[in-house]
Amino acid sequence: MKNLVAILLLAISAQCAAREALPASDDPVLEERVVKLTSELRCLVCQNQSLADSHADLAIDLKNQVRAQMQAGKSDTEIRDYMVARYGDFVLYDPPFKPSTLLLWAGPFALLLVGLVGLAAYMRSRRGRLSDVELTPADHARAEALLRGTGNENR
Repeated sequence: MKNLVAILLLAISAQCAAREALPASDDPVLEERVVKLTSELRCLVCQNQSLADSHADLAIDLKNQVRAQMQAGKSDTEIRDYMVARYGDFVLYDPPFKPSTLLLWAGPFALLLVGLVGLAAYMRSRRGRLSDVELTPADHARAEALLRGTGNENR
């Protein structure tokens, strides 16, 4: 059984390796540009990885597209603009601050504020529900007995 699992894992890893991006070009400057630009773009499938880090089929296709556009002589700005025009600001790891991305930038702070206001409201209502309880001398004696370990087991 373990051998079968190992064989399956090897077959899957070989298939994943076969789907890698196009072979790197002989130009190290171009490859450095490809890595730099694809690390600034978000994988649309993984969403928490850059194109440079992702091995999803779409990410590989987009990396190849970036490489092809660079080989065609396009600048990084032109390629970035093309990706934004095609996939929206979400493709950028650092989207610009504008009305359409306001929720993206202000959302975490708004959620934190709502959470703090909710916590403060809960603490106030809890404080109002707790009343000062006056203990009788018998309650004091029973508490001291419990603290000493000689509690009265008759309740």
